Amino acid sequence: MHRRALLAAFPFLAACSPTLGMFDAVAPRDGGVRRVVRDAAYGLGERQKLDVYAPAAHDGQPLPVLMFIYGGSWRYGEKDDYEWLGAALAAQGFLVVVPNYRLVPDVVFPAFVEDCAAAVRWAVDNSAAHGGDPTKLVLSGHSAGGYNAVMLALNGAYLSAAGVDAARVRGAIGLAGPYDFLPFDVDATRNAFGAAPDPQLTQPVHFARADAPPLLLLWGEDDTTVGPRNLESLQRVQTAAGARVQTKTYPGVDHIDILLAISRPFRARAPVLADMTDFVRRVTA
Repeated sequence: MHRRALLAAFPFLAACSPTLGMFDAVAPRDGGVRRVVRDAAYGLGERQKLDVYAPAAHDGQPLPVLMFIYGGSWRYGEKDDYEWLGAALAAQGFLVVVPNYRLVPDVVFPAFVEDCAAAVRWAVDNSAAHGGDPTKLVLSGHSAGGYNAVMLALNGAYLSAAGVDAARVRGAIGLAGPYDFLPFDVDATRNAFGAAPDPQLTQPVHFARADAPPLLLLWGEDDTTVGPRNLESLQRVQTAAGARVQTKTYPGVDHIDILLAISRPFRARAPVLADMTDFVRRVTA
């Protein structure tokens, strides 16, 4: 579906709504999926909760575990707005974990990354009880969530602090994520990262390493929110380090399109779901 048709069908997106609640309420779901966990606590805070989606039926083999971290400038977001996405990913044969995490202005960096690390700890400890294989874990996220996912994959200190062996992460997928965005020159980055003592330590590109898990970095050519520098810089430093990194750019796709292309109504816009699925299957094989 063309962007103009997308906006005509869902006009609230044209207003840059920070939430996808209205979309979640009306978007058709992929079938054969059930939410097996709702509001499981991975911490003591009100926002430290997560949901889990699974195929309603499978062959009994433990499923790869795919965590999806939503975006929203580290200020907005609600896991309940992503039931459509949990269904879309679980329908591909994955156990899908979608966490909430604390947001600006209640917290600043690195609290939201630490929350996501704690959610990974929950997935490692509990996914087997719901049909998942905690040794086949892949992280993913869109926009600010893509930052969180890739930061966890590259800087193993966050997972280690949460009691997780960083080697458990088989790969990470970033959809339109920011990975190289110094200086902090917009409100979103100033508010989330401006108080950091060493800004370099907030940047995923700073943590390039040869033994990092494989990365899949996806971006849309019409994205005016997160520029190509982020994709290109991380690809360059990871490649130079000898790490495995794959990038793909979708023509005619913007910052919101790349996420909504996972949904049934807009899947023809770009093969985002197929590319994510292929990557997860490959790195967990």
